[in-house]
Amino acid sequence: MLRVAVPNKGSLSEPATQMLREAGYRQRRHGSELVLADPDNGVEFFFLRPRDIATYVATGTLEVGITGRDVLVDGGQGGTEILALGFGSATFRYAAVPGTADDLSDLAGKRIATSYGGLVTHDLQQRGIDAEVIHLDGAVETAVRLGVADIVADVVETGTTLRQAGLEILGEPILDSEAILIQREGVTDDERVEQLVRRLNGVIIARQYVIMDYDCRIEHLERACEITPGLESPTVSPLHEDGWVAVRAMVLQDRTNRIMDELWQLGARGIFVTDILACRL
Repeated sequence: MLRVAVPNKGSLSEPATQMLREAGYRQRRHGSELVLADPDNGVEFFFLRPRDIATYVATGTLEVGITGRDVLVDGGQGGTEILALGFGSATFRYAAVPGTADDLSDLAGKRIATSYGGLVTHDLQQRGIDAEVIHLDGAVETAVRLGVADIVADVVETGTTLRQAGLEILGEPILDSEAILIQREGVTDDERVEQLVRRLNGVIIARQYVIMDYDCRIEHLERACEITPGLESPTVSPLHEDGWVAVRAMVLQDRTNRIMDELWQLGARGIFVTDILACRL
């Protein structure tokens, strides 16, 4: 059986479980289950702490796992990202008191407080900057005011919390993180893993697109196909009434209403939108 690690708790847990369920895998009904076998699909799921998942995968104990890109880099246990899953996004950045640092070169020699010591250390090494990393558990915004550090490095969404602490964002992001599927470095091709990737990728695409059906006059077909080109080309079928055709195409979900407006103005009618549960492309 393919052994897959899934986050047991935290912000990635429920979205990961939901994605696997949409991909056709059996998933646990109760949070107390730590191991779940899915014999129909030849998979066994292990529900673990996100920070432990990279360790189990890197040592080969489990073949693949779902964790955060930030956790993978921060832990430094090894493991290769093979698929970004499109949820659990987070951006990590440096922040300082205005006037104390103008760009990332000013980090040299500074004390940097963070809850992600491994991630920040890796970033500093990549940039060739020598600075002291101070690990703190929990919020780090007050570290500068309390004299523990000169700079902080943390997850940034809107930046409001940092501004309230008298800090401003400094330079480019340390890391843009999201949930990822990982496997051990140097692993040869595995059909079981490839099938899992195909299924998850099918869910990712299905969440981004919808199916749009509509009728239009034949003289407007070329322009309608420009509006809804689909992934390769739309499906076009003649209707019983002369001069009309039925068109079906995949369109990006976030552009659905704009496309419907354009088709309506073109003269298309009977416009319907259908969700995609899964797909293979």
